[in-house]
Amino acid sequence: MPVSITVPKETRPNEQRVALVPSVVQKLQKLGVEISLETGAGDAALIPDASYSAAGVNVGPVDLAATDIVMRVQPPSLAEVAQMKEGSILMSFIYAHREVELVKALRDRKITCFAMELVPRITRAQAMDALSSQAALSGYYAGLLAATELARILPMMTTAVGSIRPAKVLVMGLGVAGLQAIATARRLGAMVEGYDVRPETKEQCESLGAKFVDTGIDARGEGGYARELTDEEKAKVAEVLTKRIQQADAIITTAAIPGRPSPKLISKAQVDGMKPGAVIVDLAAEGGGNCEYTVPGETTQVGHAKIVAPLNVPSLLAEHASELYSKNLLNLLELIVKDGAINLDWDDEVIAKAALTHGGEIKNEAASKAVNGN
Repeated sequence: MPVSITVPKETRPNEQRVALVPSVVQKLQKLGVEISLETGAGDAALIPDASYSAAGVNVGPVDLAATDIVMRVQPPSLAEVAQMKEGSILMSFIYAHREVELVKALRDRKITCFAMELVPRITRAQAMDALSSQAALSGYYAGLLAATELARILPMMTTAVGSIRPAKVLVMGLGVAGLQAIATARRLGAMVEGYDVRPETKEQCESLGAKFVDTGIDARGEGGYARELTDEEKAKVAEVLTKRIQQADAIITTAAIPGRPSPKLISKAQVDGMKPGAVIVDLAAEGGGNCEYTVPGETTQVGHAKIVAPLNVPSLLAEHASELYSKNLLNLLELIVKDGAINLDWDDEVIAKAALTHGGEIKNEAASKAVNGN
């Protein structure tokens, strides 16, 4: 029998993405798999069932107990895990520190779970890096949010009654999302500055036409993320940044570390000194936000400034977010399914590091500590 793959309808609130799009189906089928998708799974992303059926997907009620691989965007419910076949494979975002009981259930059910946030950030795994693919869309959307929330335009405009100066946009955190935010703000005509504690991002920032804010602090960490700054370093950074923050018309913050609270980049005192009409778009709201005034999931007015803190931004661009995520899953599946059979090579760095649970064990050290408290 061929390897069976099931794509259930997402059940978490406000999730519009789907883990499979029709354009990826044929490539999946070449691996020797049979694909089932729950009725209406693509509706929120505006992908009708008929498009999946035309691509060769079995659309209808799904039986998790009879499938080898389950592909999702958001974590499954405990009830869904209980339905899954023992020893089957789950591929989805999990974020173990938020889902302790779920991780226990996956372990006890002997589910092999590949958590998409754990895919190592190495060159070979770039095509499987769902965090980056989704962050790119978030950065793009943040630039649009900044433009629409401001009470002014971004580009310079010359009119019969004079010229309007371009808006000043500061992007803080120059990972994938931050660089896309810079690119979007620049395309819209803003004057853009970029800041990151990692000095190696300067070249990328400047290549997009933005000015890099150099604070003199090097905070390069492991795994492509920034390390935590000391109090002395934070004070030096704050001194340099306060002037830039209080001159900006719009600020986009993107500094997020999976599994940990978002670092606070903007203090209440800095916000209190911002110019009238200024806007902060905080893309790190999922982890509590980069601004001390941020209220995750809400838009708030604090003095002269407006703080926009959307949650699950990629879901707001569900069509393309689903397409990119589906391709991430496909590329990971190509390592897992060989010649029509599941073949897990634990010597493969990508497979080993992306695994959250397997064979009744929690394979990821950080997740194990979150669950077991040691």
